Amino acid sequence: MANTFISVKQIARETLPRLIDNLVFPNLIYRDTNDGATAKQDDTVSIRRPVRLQASTFSPLSGVSAQGIVEESVDVKLENIATVDAEVSSLESALNFDSVTRLFIEPAAAALAEKINDDGLALYKDIPYVGGTAGTTPSALADFAEAAFMMDTQRVPTNDRRGVWDPAATAAFKQIPAIVNAEKCGSTKALRSGSIGRIFGIDNYMTQAVRTHTAGDLSAGEGSLKVKSAVTNSGTVQINGTATATGSVVKGDILKIGNKIYVVTANATASSGTISVKVYPNITASQNEAVTLIGSHKANLVFHPSAFAFVTRPLSQPAGVESYVTSYNGISLRVVRGYDMKYKKEMLSMDVLYSFATLYPELACRYLG
Repeated sequence: MANTFISVKQIARETLPRLIDNLVFPNLIYRDTNDGATAKQDDTVSIRRPVRLQASTFSPLSGVSAQGIVEESVDVKLENIATVDAEVSSLESALNFDSVTRLFIEPAAAALAEKINDDGLALYKDIPYVGGTAGTTPSALADFAEAAFMMDTQRVPTNDRRGVWDPAATAAFKQIPAIVNAEKCGSTKALRSGSIGRIFGIDNYMTQAVRTHTAGDLSAGEGSLKVKSAVTNSGTVQINGTATATGSVVKGDILKIGNKIYVVTANATASSGTISVKVYPNITASQNEAVTLIGSHKANLVFHPSAFAFVTRPLSQPAGVESYVTSYNGISLRVVRGYDMKYKKEMLSMDVLYSFATLYPELACRYLG
């Protein structure tokens, strides 16, 4: 590499701020405090859930009733390592640090952020509270109003509500006269920055990482799906059909059973005309209640930051090679420069160890598109 003066420390310190700037979802949710201890992939760490308290009406006759402040912990497995790797020879044409930034640092930061955003937005699979219509792109102020109404009915705190929307929904929202004509009310920030802006108490953002959910193919053939036998406060329900049930459900599928909505928490396949489905929240249903599987859809999310957590820990520095680990604002990045003896190539690698967790699913809703 011609510019040997460029160290992995310089590269790491230049990359991390760019990585953070490119992140969307992790910057909008609860972030576990990094205690500085290193970890490796598949380690399990314990994180603290944000405390939730309940207000009550004061009675001068009975006085107050003190609540116990219990700080609950959740175990999170550090499953993911996002990595970008390049041959050092591919950077030999770089004449200075600006060239290295253009050729490697900026593209690497964008690629890492894209991977992390994509993994985080898979948490939609944990959310049973849904609005919108599967297959129909949200496009009107009424969609924001419905999302806000859902958050209200779920008693989500009114502060810090966020929404992430796919590009198609964002393009439609930007044609709403109330947003296009924002300059008429003295504020053009949303229009100029390309963001959707704050609407009905929700701060809205576009991300290309919004997931598309492909629903299972559970079917009752010519008949209809129904609950096979009554259940009470159960995490599992047996479903069959007027004649027989066939096909499968996948994690993240939405089932409407009676007049309530549930999310499928594990893949399952029908056998002998019946399928046993694990759902959240627990279900109480009568025998023969109607069951409908909601179709494939874009899984936009509206949520309070405490609904989800982003967890990251520093990776250890390998022995015998040049490496550097840097941390800022709860995110750690490792850069390693080493030699691959098998392929006889000098490599430059940067990676992030992280995971996501759903803390309070009731603080989020999935808005279908």
